[in-house]
Amino acid sequence: MTLLAVFTTLPNAESARELAQMLVERGLVACAQIDVVDSIYRWDGAIQHDQEHRLMLKTTSERYPALEATICEHHPYELPAVYAVPVSQALPPYAEWVTAQTGP
Repeated sequence: MTLLAVFTTLPNAESARELAQMLVERGLVACAQIDVVDSIYRWDGAIQHDQEHRLMLKTTSERYPALEATICEHHPYELPAVYAVPVSQALPPYAEWVTAQTGP
């Protein structure tokens, strides 16, 4: 089993907190952290500048498909950024906690 750090961005603090809460309650993630970020990107042919709220979600590779589907279903963006980074090293008791929180 691989631990993952999954990232997505949301337009405001309220939507970020609501999604984070739902994902933890459903056992799809063990923890969600919210950061405010300034985003500069191209969308609809124009450069956009927005303040967004980035979620870093801690989960396992086994839970990723359900997590991705849930994020896409409840995300307010037409095309949400959803991507995962494998965690190559983690404190073993912490990895066990993440696994236990996201297990069946």
